[in-house]
Amino acid sequence: MRNIILALAASTAIAFPAMAEDVRIAVGSFNLNNLPFPVAQGLGLYEKHGLEVQVDNFASGGSKTLQALVAGSTDIAVGFYDHTIQMQAQNKDVVAFVQLARNSGLVLAGRPDSTFDPAKPETIKGAKIGITAPGSSSDFFVRYYLERHGLSDDDVSLIGVGSGGTAVAALQEGKIDLLVNYDPAATIITERGIGKILIDGRSDAGAASIYGGVYPTSVLYATQGFIDKNPETVQKVADATVEALKWMHEHSPEEIVDVLPKDFVTGDRETYIKAVSNAMPIFSADGIIDPEAIKTPLAVLSTFNDKVAKADIDLSATYTDRFVEKSAEAAQ
Repeated sequence: MRNIILALAASTAIAFPAMAEDVRIAVGSFNLNNLPFPVAQGLGLYEKHGLEVQVDNFASGGSKTLQALVAGSTDIAVGFYDHTIQMQAQNKDVVAFVQLARNSGLVLAGRPDSTFDPAKPETIKGAKIGITAPGSSSDFFVRYYLERHGLSDDDVSLIGVGSGGTAVAALQEGKIDLLVNYDPAATIITERGIGKILIDGRSDAGAASIYGGVYPTSVLYATQGFIDKNPETVQKVADATVEALKWMHEHSPEEIVDVLPKDFVTGDRETYIKAVSNAMPIFSADGIIDPEAIKTPLAVLSTFNDKVAKADIDLSATYTDRFVEKSAEAAQ
């Protein structure tokens, strides 16, 4: 009997970790750049590491997530690395501590009859281009492409169309000529014959054609103040997320989709699996932030953001690898 009681106690402790820490994590959208976060959720890794996670989903995008973090209504955000640079230019310390997506993941798509030819950049003139929102990474994608080819945003019309299904519908219905967006939208467009991919930033070569190099995107970030006050909590979040990244690279797209929370999967399952397969090259395997790669977002932002261009940005203050490095040591 005593052994049975001890076994029951042990199983209860595993199912309901004692003294689970509450942490609020905000996520800006369901684009696949953020995929490692819901994978960690679906695998129960945050609970495994002693966390009780309250998730706030801001479907309108990363800017709302960033606002929530700076305002203190969330503890940690799943957002894009370039936000940390923008915040430093405003004298706010926001620090990335796990990298989820090591590359852009953005594509530029057009309808089947599109007349834009990336080999002839001037053919983009007059196009109505859908982006997720003004000031977003998709906005910078277009503007930097134009800048590098001697064109300007006056040569096109930039229209906010969101992401996912609404973005696909805007292209399909002819409200826009071109669309810059992420998976699963990118895969849905090709699988359903709605359009074709003209520039593919999911690959290193595609990113280089736009930015001149890979463009780190999705990260976990927090204010420096929160990190300083709650290093153990941040470490647990890092441990769970790094474990999810490793798991993703050891499993098939089908297995990845199987563990996702239902509300994360958009469209039919088979198309979504293909989208995950197409996006896999962008995901970090270890969560490490490369100090060389983050120079690309700084170059892009300095072109379009006056505050960033005028500021003396210290990239070393925008990220830390100490938590993921400790995660790696603990896993050995």
